Amino acid sequence: MKKPLVFLCALTLAFTSCKDDKKESTQTQTTQETTPELTVPEHLKWSERMALSEMERSPESYMIDDRTVAKWDYVHGLVLTGFEHLYHKTKDQKYFDYVKAYADKLIDSTGTIATYEKSKYNIDMIEAGKLLFDLYEDTKDEKYLLAMKALKLQLEEHPRTSEGGFWHKKIYPSQMWLDGLYMGAPFYAEYTLKFEDGKNLDDVAKQFELIQKHAYDKETGLLYHGWDESKAMDWADKETGTSPNFWSRSLGWYAMALVDVLDYFPEDHPKRKELITYLNTLAEGLAKYQDDSGLWYQVTNMGDKEGNYLEASGTAMFVYALAKGVNKGYLPQQYKAVAEKGFDGMTRDLILVAPDGQLTLTQVCQVAGLGGNPYRDGSFEYYVNERKKDNDPKGVGPFILGAIELDK
Repeated sequence: MKKPLVFLCALTLAFTSCKDDKKESTQTQTTQETTPELTVPEHLKWSERMALSEMERSPESYMIDDRTVAKWDYVHGLVLTGFEHLYHKTKDQKYFDYVKAYADKLIDSTGTIATYEKSKYNIDMIEAGKLLFDLYEDTKDEKYLLAMKALKLQLEEHPRTSEGGFWHKKIYPSQMWLDGLYMGAPFYAEYTLKFEDGKNLDDVAKQFELIQKHAYDKETGLLYHGWDESKAMDWADKETGTSPNFWSRSLGWYAMALVDVLDYFPEDHPKRKELITYLNTLAEGLAKYQDDSGLWYQVTNMGDKEGNYLEASGTAMFVYALAKGVNKGYLPQQYKAVAEKGFDGMTRDLILVAPDGQLTLTQVCQVAGLGGNPYRDGSFEYYVNERKKDNDPKGVGPFILGAIELDK
């Protein structure tokens, strides 16, 4: 007679246990949903956090800058230079493989670079060639050397100003832009040192001498974005040929060019001291215009003039150049603090961290130039109204490089 009671108790216990298991299961599921798995671990240094974020956004390296079709481009060269530096620092193979995958997507066994057209004489197209030195050294694959030789041939035939300065592009005759120094000079310097016993280092230095001669402004210590030898462009001053304003990213290209080419000038080279002087002069000018936040404005010397804004790519480039300049002994120690302040400003004010740990770099000017169609007049209004883009590679690449130099 007691069996039904025992059975009822067992049934009740089983039901209660089931409810508890279900409740526990639901709680576990809720916890998992509210705490997403970190795809970018927060304990890593900023350089790796940004690199891993970029790999999440662009699983294939050719996809950088939202590309759906592979293209030989300076923005890929810039970001992947950061990955090369990161590989040297961490020895993590995935960073090397990410760089190699881009080169292999575009360079065939004969060394032909897909989408590259020498006849356009665009100095921007030289920049990604910097990736090939390490790839060739590590793999001994001849295709990388052949591709480098093709890019060097462009420099040999590239149109120049009357004094020997590389035009920015064939479509911009007689013009030198600060951007072009970064695009061409570091590749040129490394190539001539490694394959020509440095015979063209004087020509590399000449590019800096000419831009200092024609674009440098003594009052600010800064350099104008562009210079037109012909003075034919509407943006060019009719006496000096310079463009009207100082754009932080163009100054950043120039600062990075200086610290990078110096890697290839032997200590006894007569032009080395001259390049270091240019870097020190620029560092002094940049420090003068750093905002209290640590960041720099889009139009460098215009402070908080209405419409101006604190911009990420110029800031990141200055941080990298100043930090590397100190680390290499080109700049006095005081500029390390300037770089630190700039980097701290970026991580505090311009970086967003997603729940999965991915970083987003905000306030990056997407593009700016001079002339062209539609016409870009180099005015204050032009620079501050160009569109912005989160995680633009021209900010991401220098951010990685700067973070490595500061070991943040």
